[in-house]
Amino acid sequence: MMTEDTGLWRRNLYVLWGCTFVAGVAFSELMPFMSLYVSQLGHFTKAEVSFYSGLVYAATFLVTAIVSPMWGALADRKGRKIMLIRASFGMGAAMFLMGLATNIWQLIALRALQGLFSGFISNAQALIASQTPRKEAGKALGTLVTGSTSGMLMGPILGGALASVFSIRMTFFITAGLMFIAGILSATMVTEHFVPLPKRPSAGKGLLRGLLSQFPDPKLIILLLLSTLFVQLGNTSIAPIISLYVKELMGGAGRIAFVAGIIAALPGLANIIAAPRLGAYGDRHGSGKILIAGYLFAVLVYLPQGFVTSVWALGALRLLVGVSDGALFPTIQTLLTKYSPVSATSAIFSWNQSFQALGNMLGSLLGGTLAGLFDYNVVFFATASMLLVNFLMLWFLAPKLRQ
Repeated sequence: MMTEDTGLWRRNLYVLWGCTFVAGVAFSELMPFMSLYVSQLGHFTKAEVSFYSGLVYAATFLVTAIVSPMWGALADRKGRKIMLIRASFGMGAAMFLMGLATNIWQLIALRALQGLFSGFISNAQALIASQTPRKEAGKALGTLVTGSTSGMLMGPILGGALASVFSIRMTFFITAGLMFIAGILSATMVTEHFVPLPKRPSAGKGLLRGLLSQFPDPKLIILLLLSTLFVQLGNTSIAPIISLYVKELMGGAGRIAFVAGIIAALPGLANIIAAPRLGAYGDRHGSGKILIAGYLFAVLVYLPQGFVTSVWALGALRLLVGVSDGALFPTIQTLLTKYSPVSATSAIFSWNQSFQALGNMLGSLLGGTLAGLFDYNVVFFATASMLLVNFLMLWFLAPKLRQ
């Protein structure tokens, strides 16, 4: 028979799995056509579309990187549930307004507004991490990640289909509605017995430095946060050009938005299957080993994507990207949980989101810039190289992960 606490975190896990699924759909269903939407907002050259697409993606993440630590500090005082409600309704409103944009600068500004209300998935992760027994943290967080990745799997397909059947603008309005649904579910079905943490004075210290003073191994925490940045930088560098790359591979003909949606969704399919199993394996045999292997595998599947000549080959490799994501994202979060005091859970997950947002921003700018200066395949080569650098950092600077 489960204790009350055990029953609480399991029920919240099930509810938040559904909410992060809805959020994942909302976040990802815009991906297949965002670059196409950019091209509709002006008369741009190929290089300009790539560059502006990078700016559109980066705007959200720049603001997210700035505000995430502040939202995390507020979550420590007010609770994670209220942060879920704030994020879902705020982002829903921003997405609704995106459907009304008439020029590229309005879209960039509204993407920045979306970043201001970020934090849904990270707060869901923090809530579950704070309630779950440490010995089951890997499996629980791995399971929770499949909620958002399942949504991200369905989102591009749904978004591409909606854009083909209705219009791109209508899809923004539908996405906003999904975020409002996630907010309602969070408000009515998530239970949190929250005890506010006392505000710690940090005079003479930076926010991150003051936080790291609570950890037994701050160097490892910094490496894990940087790993989040690198992994997300690699993933997001592809986002601004994926639909344009698909368009080029298809010769500019056919149902490009729909096919791009399927290609964008394929990593999520493998992630759903891989993440919980890899998380459970890491709980038994060491999460660090999963992380190291995940980086090597990621390098091997990103590099050949720059050489493909058909959408079928690209799709097969994107499917394998989901396996590497299943090894990297949940494992980094699990290690942060295992090496963090309970009192710092919300704060460290907010900083993790901040580094993730920085990776998103830099990846968007890098992908758009490289594609504009060279060609789409260079983006994949650069991504593989950066992940290799991240692997070497962990191998030499965090030897305990190999044990």
